[in-house]
Amino acid sequence: MSSPGESSGSLEHGKVYLGLRFLGLVIVCLTLMFADHQKDHLSLVRQALGVVIYPVRALVDLPFKTWNWASSNLETRSAMLVENQRLNSALLNASVRLQKLATLEAENIRLRAILDSSARVRERVLIAEILSVDLNPYRQRFIINRGTNSGVYVGQALLDADGVVGQIVRADPFSAEVVLISDADHSVPVSVIRNGLRTFAVGTGDSKRLRLPYLTNSADIQVDDLLVSSGLGGVFPSGYPVARVLQVVPQPGQFFAEVFAEPVSELDHDREVMLVWTTEDSQEATNLAAEVQ
Repeated sequence: MSSPGESSGSLEHGKVYLGLRFLGLVIVCLTLMFADHQKDHLSLVRQALGVVIYPVRALVDLPFKTWNWASSNLETRSAMLVENQRLNSALLNASVRLQKLATLEAENIRLRAILDSSARVRERVLIAEILSVDLNPYRQRFIINRGTNSGVYVGQALLDADGVVGQIVRADPFSAEVVLISDADHSVPVSVIRNGLRTFAVGTGDSKRLRLPYLTNSADIQVDDLLVSSGLGGVFPSGYPVARVLQVVPQPGQFFAEVFAEPVSELDHDREVMLVWTTEDSQEATNLAAEVQ
């Protein structure tokens, strides 16, 4: 068993030994640093250590790089989604405005055509708006926003920008009912503008089809002939387009041929029409309006 003096001596000896070792390491490090600084002797060692350490460094950096990449992508995606929503909203607004502009442009074109036509009509005219259309499939009629207070009278003719539309069958103070030339109970005296041949165009109940039932097989009528109002009967002013011949079918063994024509007016698309007063009835209509008022 060692005495306390021996233990104390051993401890002191150990401390001295450790101090010397530490001092030796410091001297070696300083020597290596000096030698490397002066002669660059450790460059190969550094390169070897760099090659060995690089995978470890890359593995350590991978989570941070992955996190930064994911964060950047998420931020970019969020920004793209916000921008996409903004662009979709802008596109929707632009589409709605474009549709509205297209509607207004079409309406302006239609009104301009009506006004141009009214300027070409020799008789007195008044523009009326269509309020409602008869839903009965066997009746071709509608209601306009002009009545006897405006001088409208039963039997009065109506035109649109392209030609004859119909005539008034009932007149109230502030509205009137119109029967179209395509109504099955209506007929218009017409003449062929090419040769002056006179006949009647009768409605079929189809807004795209009129019938000319009183033309013989030998009548001088051809496909694409233009039919205009003849003025006979004093209802429709003469010289206004009514229809264009679509089909001529001779009927052997019968007296009359089958002849069909298409109205030149947009009977199922009109929104505005023109009331026409002929020279003869303008004064009468004026007097009637004065009496009503």
